[in-house]
This record gives sequence, structure tokens and C-alpha cells, in this order.
Amino acid sequence: MENSIKFLFSGDSALVIEFGNEISVDINKKIRKMMDSIKKENIDGIIELVPTYCSLLVNYDVLKVDYQNLVEKLKTLLNDDNETVEDEEVTLIEIPTLYNDECGPDLSYVAEYNKLSKEEVIKIHTGTDYLVYMLGFMPGFTYLGGMSEKIATPRLESPRLQIYPGSVGIAGKQTGMYPSMSPGGWRIIGRTPLKLYNPDSETPVYISSGDYIRYVYISEEEYNDILKKVESNEYKLNIRKVKRGELNA
Repeated sequence: MENSIKFLFSGDSALVIEFGNEISVDINKKIRKMMDSIKKENIDGIIELVPTYCSLLVNYDVLKVDYQNLVEKLKTLLNDDNETVEDEEVTLIEIPTLYNDECGPDLSYVAEYNKLSKEEVIKIHTGTDYLVYMLGFMPGFTYLGGMSEKIATPRLESPRLQIYPGSVGIAGKQTGMYPSMSPGGWRIIGRTPLKLYNPDSETPVYISSGDYIRYVYISEEEYNDILKKVESNEYKLNIRKVKRGELNA
């Protein structure tokens, strides 16, 4: 077990496994491996696992397992093997996105801030496949890694009171999507017609930590067509398995 990995109290019925203090693909991979190992071990008393950028929250039933015994069990599952395998299969989800000044009110600002054209911002943003590090803030809100520093832009000084569902934004070196109407301070550069959160569905959120997101540029006509299909439940998501080496870096 690596010395950098820490087990911490989190209230009276949860603990945190801390894998480091930086956002990195390697740490995220360790978190996901640990999640998989815990699920396979089927430890009695564990209720829920919640991954974050650098840690894993483990909620447990104190009537079935105590903190110290649980920590000892979890330590046996730690694996230091962190080799990245190009043939490893990952889930890639395509997100059709309309980039314009109406759907992306901050697109022009992001371009000006980084001394780029709007077309260059779009090309850079759609040219990378983004790792989903975690979901948080609200159901279905994705925190993605891997965005080019060429389009990194500070948050709004004063957050907007309303941001439309499906809005795609930038905050510093991060990019992500708003699944529901919400206040927010991210710079909005586009919008997807897809439903990112549907409480009436058997799978309310179809994006998970460890997946990869690929933004695909679409026209306004395509946006409206997809939106109609989404509203009538006729749209089929483009979700597929690809080898890690096939991802756009």
C-alpha cells in the first residue's frame, strides 16, 4: 500500500480514502480500481461509494461493520499497479453541442481572453476526449479533465442566476455541463440538446466517473432535430466502448 493513501473519518457512518491531493488521471484510475475491488468483494455493511477528484467516500452501516474492521478490510484491496494500458476499453459518450452566441453567451469572451477566434475555441474544445473525474454539485453535473490550457478562462465574477439545462461551460482549466436549470459561474460556450439528468428514467444519469466525453459540433438545424427526438424519446445516445489508445488526447 502506498504511504500517500490515507483513511479518514467522515462523520459516524462514513470514511474517506484519500489517494492524493492533485487532479490526475493516475489518481482517478486508482480510485476507480478501488471502487471495482470493493464492489467485487461485496463487503457486508457498505451502503454507497462516492468518487471525487482525489478520494473515495465510503458510506457504511455501523450496525453491520465498525470503522476499524472496515479499514482493515479495505487496506487488503489496495493495488499499487497503475500501469496505463492502451488496449484497455473505456466508455466513450458523444455529446452533440451547438456552439453559438445564443447558446454560448461567453463564447466570444473565451475567444477574446485567449486571443483566439470563436472557431478556434470550438475546434480546441471538440478536439479532446474528456475524462469524467466525478459528478457533483447537482445530479448529473460532470467535472471533466483534460481540457487544453489554450481555452482556459476564469469564472464569471458574478454568477448568473439561471443557466439553461445542457449548457456547456468552462471554469479555469475545467469544462463541464449543467444538467438542470441552475445558478452558476462557469463561462458558457454552447449547449447540448441531450437530457443529462432525467429523474423519471430507470437510469437518471447515464454518465459515470471513469467515462470519457467527446463533444461533437452540430448546426442549429441539427440541434433542433435532436431536441425533438429527445423530447419524443426517439433519440439514441452514441455510447460505445473504445480502446484507450483510440481516444483524442
